[in-house]
Amino acid sequence: MDKKIILTINPGSTSTKIAVYHSNDLAFLKNIKHAAEDIDRFEKIPDQYEYRKNIIIKELEEARIDLNSIQIIVSRGGLIKPIPSGVYEVNEQMKEDLRVGILGQHASNLGGLIADELARLIPGAKAYIADPVVVDELDDVARIAGHPEFKRVSVFHALNQKSIGRMHALATGTKYEELNLIVVHLGGGISIGAHKKGRVIDVNQALDGEGPFSPERSGTLPAGDLVRLCFNGKRTEKEILKMITGKGGFVAYLGTNNAYEIEQRVNAGDEKAKLIEEAMAYQVSKEIGAMSVVLNCDVDAILITGGIAYNKNFVNYIKQKVEKIAPVGVYPGEDEMRALAMNGLMVLEGEIQPMVYE
Repeated sequence: MDKKIILTINPGSTSTKIAVYHSNDLAFLKNIKHAAEDIDRFEKIPDQYEYRKNIIIKELEEARIDLNSIQIIVSRGGLIKPIPSGVYEVNEQMKEDLRVGILGQHASNLGGLIADELARLIPGAKAYIADPVVVDELDDVARIAGHPEFKRVSVFHALNQKSIGRMHALATGTKYEELNLIVVHLGGGISIGAHKKGRVIDVNQALDGEGPFSPERSGTLPAGDLVRLCFNGKRTEKEILKMITGKGGFVAYLGTNNAYEIEQRVNAGDEKAKLIEEAMAYQVSKEIGAMSVVLNCDVDAILITGGIAYNKNFVNYIKQKVEKIAPVGVYPGEDEMRALAMNGLMVLEGEIQPMVYE
């Protein structure tokens, strides 16, 4: 069988990852680091478009990768409208929403734009995004926040959670769409999703305000205290938002967002670090318990993934709390590039049909 040539693109705030896969096999991987002075000269994220696109082309040329051999380009999705899980061909409506930042500006918004431009340079190639962070499959009852001026929304690590769900199903000889799973992504942000037969029917809003605290996010805070903080005149709106996302969690308590560094401090006997790390694991465990109720306590497996899943003590703490709910599987790290490539391969082999963004 001929190998399918797939290019994947994952723009982050200070880097752009690109990879080329020959069907299931990784042929090329590059993590392009962007110097702060290079990024800071652009006033807005969309202004970085040409800069990042040209660097990608340059890296592919230097690696002697024939652009014309690429059959499909799959990018990390950005902050577009809430959509069901799946692979979406980049179209004009999507590009417009990515440019204006319909749900906010993030470097990932550049991915679909760059993928589309590169695909236009390659005869027969098409550009797609897969499972962006705004995947929304919530049950209606899960959207109710407690006051009509507020609504719970779905923003989480959809690409990695869905990929791990499918990987676990393959490893156990089942189908993702037949399982009830709780998937826990442990990274700079933490998201915990209730996967019911292929749909994430509830998940904490992992970007800026719900669920466990994380290495750099405060998670759910006492509402009254937060309101009083907003009006005491000591902090600006920007400072408070940064306190919630970026300077919360480990950063606020321990001065770093490096979870491995905290692990080392715990192992060296730092009692404060131990308490804060344990508190984060405790909150993760509580959220897993809540998601088990969402699934009517009918859970086939609890899957733990992300960079912090390498921390055995952290994972063992969670296991002791939740393993009576369901068997716990651990899939350390995250491989978004492979997840993007696998989605592209499924499109090329006709296993899934691309969806239309409207």
